[in-house]
Amino acid sequence: MFDKLKGVEERFIELEKLLSDPVVLTDREAYQKYSREHADLSKIVSAFRVYKNILKDLDDSRDLLKDADPDIKELARDEVNALTIKMNDCEEELKKLLIPKDPLDEKNVLIEIRAGTGGEEAGLFASDLFKMYSRYAENRSWKVEVMSHHVTGVGGLKEIIAMVHGKGAYSRLKYESGTHRVQRVPATETQGRIHTSAVTVAVLPEAEDVEVHIDPGDIKVDVYRSSGPGGQSVNTTDSAVRITHLSSGLVVTCQDEKSQLKNKNKAMKVLRARLLDSIIREQNEQRSEERKSQIGSGDRSGRIRTYNFSQGRVTDHRIGLTLYKLENILHGDIDEIIDGLATHYQAESLQNAESLKN
Repeated sequence: MFDKLKGVEERFIELEKLLSDPVVLTDREAYQKYSREHADLSKIVSAFRVYKNILKDLDDSRDLLKDADPDIKELARDEVNALTIKMNDCEEELKKLLIPKDPLDEKNVLIEIRAGTGGEEAGLFASDLFKMYSRYAENRSWKVEVMSHHVTGVGGLKEIIAMVHGKGAYSRLKYESGTHRVQRVPATETQGRIHTSAVTVAVLPEAEDVEVHIDPGDIKVDVYRSSGPGGQSVNTTDSAVRITHLSSGLVVTCQDEKSQLKNKNKAMKVLRARLLDSIIREQNEQRSEERKSQIGSGDRSGRIRTYNFSQGRVTDHRIGLTLYKLENILHGDIDEIIDGLATHYQAESLQNAESLKN
């Protein structure tokens, strides 16, 4: 690990020189690239330099253990014990920092929320979840752009697809993929019985044109008249768009905008994200079991969380975390859950890295 850290520090010093190079300063693209890399390495290098200072101090204190003065030896022994604890803590921190970052973490995300079992109640809870993520995004100064949605008759959502624009959005929301279960008494229930409903959430990283190239000849675009509530021209013009990706069979529709062009652009964004997601999932399936467990994005088909209204609790089943603050969570206060999941998968990655070495 020490050799690897030395290499990181050498690269960091090299980047500092590059960022002060007049040639690089005039090349905006190169400067931004080196700046990002410099920022990514700065935390590791800072921790490594602290670690080296601790090692130096530890060597000095061990030398004092040989002193003839018993008082100095006693002080040195206390210092060695304290520095050893610091050294071990610093080593653990450096191991975490050296875990390769998910290259998708800084991306915007596409969130797809769909009502599952439970009829109208599932649709109402899908709406609750969308509000929860929207409030969370607002608290982090992220922007939410609705790409497509279908409402139910009682004000719920059969489905909603939204793009969340914000630095690090994927790193925070990628753990939300899966089945979210709700247990509560529906408004339509006259005898006070608790019903269980389910909503599925899929979180996909946004795909750029350069990452997923779509051949124009490989898509079929259909336009049709929008349905449902909308503005004056939404229901009277052929503004809705359906795009079929012929080779994969993926179908994306969008009718939220009055403009056919805007609907097509939104549909293409959704299609690119779904294609990138399918590529990532296929790659993950080809990797070994050890590598799969490091991904930490959750099994989309599995139940990941339960929201119990009568007890005011939320339980994340992947890490066994139960919080009795359901109202706050539904108002977007989900950092405690996300932090717990991030720590869990990070620890799992460390364990797998250690087992691979052994």
